[in-house]
Amino acid sequence: MSPGRRVPLARCARCGRETGIGRRWPDGPVCWNCYATAMETRADCARCGQHRLTPGLDRERRPLCLPCSGIKAGFTCARCGREAPRYQRGTCGNCVLADRLAALLDDGTGRILPELVPFHDHVSRMPRPRTGLLWISKPHVPPVLAALARGRVPLTHEGLSALSPRKSAAHVRDLLVAAGVLPEEDRFLLLFEQWLAVFLAGTADQAQRRLLHRFATWHTLRRLRAAAGQGPIGYAPGQGARYALRKSAAFLAWLAGRGRTPDQCAQADIDAYFSRPGQAANAAIPFLRWCIARKEIPRLTITARPPNPTRPVTQRERLDLIRRLADDTALDLRDRVVALLILLYAQPVTKIIRLTTGDITRIDGTLHIRLGDPAAPVPEPFADLVTRYLAARPNLTGAANPGSTLLFPGRRAGQPFHPTTLRRRLTAAGIPNITGRTAALRHLLLQAPPPVVAAMLGYSTATTEHLATAAGNTWKNYAPGDHRR
Repeated sequence: MSPGRRVPLARCARCGRETGIGRRWPDGPVCWNCYATAMETRADCARCGQHRLTPGLDRERRPLCLPCSGIKAGFTCARCGREAPRYQRGTCGNCVLADRLAALLDDGTGRILPELVPFHDHVSRMPRPRTGLLWISKPHVPPVLAALARGRVPLTHEGLSALSPRKSAAHVRDLLVAAGVLPEEDRFLLLFEQWLAVFLAGTADQAQRRLLHRFATWHTLRRLRAAAGQGPIGYAPGQGARYALRKSAAFLAWLAGRGRTPDQCAQADIDAYFSRPGQAANAAIPFLRWCIARKEIPRLTITARPPNPTRPVTQRERLDLIRRLADDTALDLRDRVVALLILLYAQPVTKIIRLTTGDITRIDGTLHIRLGDPAAPVPEPFADLVTRYLAARPNLTGAANPGSTLLFPGRRAGQPFHPTTLRRRLTAAGIPNITGRTAALRHLLLQAPPPVVAAMLGYSTATTEHLATAAGNTWKNYAPGDHRR
């Protein structure tokens, strides 16, 4: 389009926005965003039944292929023959992506490094090549790929840990694992080890750095590696370990500001530190106790600050929120499903993100979700929400998770949606996370015995019994076990 030429504005027939129009199709004017989405949509045509590119819509907004929709345009790649929008010289986005990626993975002989061929094929076949082309065009991505292809760093997890920026290297690592080039490793443990080296290097005081290094090596890392031996540690333990180390370093800096070293720490210092507002000081308790056990700090009394009281969510507020989630179509469908899992089934976000599509089943025509044993039924209208979400899960069109079975796939290869991002989205939508979950669990414990609730929702019996007592319903006359006999 020539400079100064105005983009024609009209109401898009797909999204209803008054915006620039990219194409005029049989169903009306289509904006650029809807055009791009339509040209990456493959489904069974509602008219002929063939599974192919379906950019068109019929009057019931069902997908139609190019011949059935009446769209007059050529969308066949001149190189691979695939039905797709053409990006450059008559070739489709996947062919263009394959060419550009091959140039970045050149080992210096004019060919792709053989070990990186599976990675090249995996990325270049992504359902939405536009995303891949944007990714490799970012200035920090080509140097990472070139370093691997030219052998500047070994093609190993350790080699990737030496590359920067760390986030770009981590994303490439995830894709290499997904492509089968690298073996699976505990992603969050690797990221923590990378972070730890940078964190310690940034501690200016040598004595403090040595003490933090010893604590991180013999306490924090040992526990994380032991947990990783039982299975992936997930996001929360690594993030908690980072927070604890930051607060431990903050305590040492605060103590130095009072003119004291750890071996000179007195009870008055401890009391002054824990008398400050907030609960941040509690995160340093494991470090302080570790120091006391190793006589780095004199034997002192450490008392954690009590948690700040929070206003509980009432049953009426919980029901109002559930009604809003059922009716408010302005909320993102993913956020509605996550919020319902919290408010109906008292599920923590860290467990929600680990759910898979295999956890959603139909038993005798009723939708069930497996949170424990047995699976929990999903009532209407929420069953319809879950069913519609299953058919439209996001983040499946890139190279990261094209065939993911995760219920809430993220943008990183093999990884679920980030829990922190999910919590922020819930907060922005006005959904209480922890207090909402607590309200749901307490209400369920008024309706059923703690062992039954624990088994169905995946909680420990000790937790549900404690909350049942706090809710004033102990079920002391209930005999746990199989009552079907």
